[in-house]
Amino acid sequence: MADLGTVKAVVVAYRNTDDLRAALDGLERRVDVIVVDNGVEAEVAGLCEERGVAYLTPGRNVGFAAAVNLGIRAALATGPCDVLLLNPDARVSVAVVEALADALHAHERIAAVSPRLFGETGEEQQVAWPVPSPRNAWVDALGLRRLVRPSEVFLIGAVLLLNGAALRDVGDFDERFFLYAEESDWELRALRRGWRVRLCDTLSATHVGAGSSSDEQRREALFHSSAELFSRKWYGPTGWQGVRAASLVGSLLRLALQGRDRRAEHAARARLYLQGPARAAGRRAVG
Repeated sequence: MADLGTVKAVVVAYRNTDDLRAALDGLERRVDVIVVDNGVEAEVAGLCEERGVAYLTPGRNVGFAAAVNLGIRAALATGPCDVLLLNPDARVSVAVVEALADALHAHERIAAVSPRLFGETGEEQQVAWPVPSPRNAWVDALGLRRLVRPSEVFLIGAVLLLNGAALRDVGDFDERFFLYAEESDWELRALRRGWRVRLCDTLSATHVGAGSSSDEQRREALFHSSAELFSRKWYGPTGWQGVRAASLVGSLLRLALQGRDRRAEHAARARLYLQGPARAAGRRAVG
């Protein structure tokens, strides 16, 4: 099995001490951990002192990507290592971390690996997703995903082990992503540089989901504004308009075809894309 001394875990905390405690419990004090506290909470600092893990805070909520960068830089400053990104609302065992580290180095040019993820009640969550693109947006809008396989996928960042060599090669996470899409952006940059990602389907971990916020409306706004930023960054203004049109068409189709219980959701999504997600979230569009 892999040497856990070559793995550093980075956990970004935001007002979720109970979740953070459970996440740390799963690592059994056998993995070095760096907690980056975006919530600037005395309780989080106290827990880190109690558990003997490193504590960093930017002094305010700088967003997930910027906080991850702080943790990764601190980890790499200690010497060559791989970095486990672990959400506070995720639970992973030491045995799974060891197996992930083995899988990460089983073949050359693997940038990131993840286990399968399950919710608290046992439902499986999708970990590997098509890399966002205008083409994939239209495939999903028209309900063709079962017929069209994506050419590239990314792995969500709830339990994601990153290759230290890839981190040095690809660089930092893009800090313009406040929340969501930062891992897909980094992984796409890695793919473009000849790296690969791998879902380890024989390994599993638990992910509660939305552990840092109970504000579903805010999460929705951040998710779609990050989707706009991603599209503009990678595909330019024209590509973004393709994604926007596909999202609008998909919302209108579902509004017409699905039951009444989902109509308000799809109507709200259509309005959001008519206005523009970044504008609706009060963020500056780029590209």
